[in-house]
Amino acid sequence: MGAEAFAARAARELRATGEHPRKRTAQPTDALTAHELYIARLVATGAASREVGAQLFLSPRTIEAHLRNIFRKLGITSRRQLKELSLPD
Repeated sequence: MGAEAFAARAARELRATGEHPRKRTAQPTDALTAHELYIARLVATGAASREVGAQLFLSPRTIEAHLRNIFRKLGITSRRQLKELSLPD
């Protein structure tokens, strides 16, 4: 994507503050937005679309739409497969 220079600068700035930048690893979950990752975590714990929707003030149909996007991005087809993935915290 051409962001290597920005990543290098951010890493230098982190090291200057005493922090250590994370190693870049290409994970399938990197393609998910923060919102999709949050929904994926909730669903992976066994929550139903209705429960997730109630918690996020969204309709179950909206949660299902998010899940379709999540499944497509991760290359999976079921909630069971989502449970088997190691989702980052």
